[in-house]
Amino acid sequence: MDIVLLVEKFGFTTIMVVGLGYFVYYVWQTITKVIEPALGQMQKTIIRLTDQLRLLDQDMIRLKQKVSTAIEVQEKNGKKRTTKPKGNIKA
Repeated sequence: MDIVLLVEKFGFTTIMVVGLGYFVYYVWQTITKVIEPALGQMQKTIIRLTDQLRLLDQDMIRLKQKVSTAIEVQEKNGKKRTTKPKGNIKA
């Protein structure tokens, strides 16, 4: 059918309301079929990355504690440096 004939028969506002209804239906279908599954997948990825970040933070805390303990032990034993000097310098 021709749009002009529809507007003549039903009126401009009625045709626009039907068009708006179709637009709302199309947007609703897009959200439920495309966007919601993608959001669920992203949420799973974010949770996994957050868990990995927590594990890395715990590892950093443990490493810092081990380094601090090793420095304390070296200070108690009177050792200042455990690496050899570079170059031809003899100690």
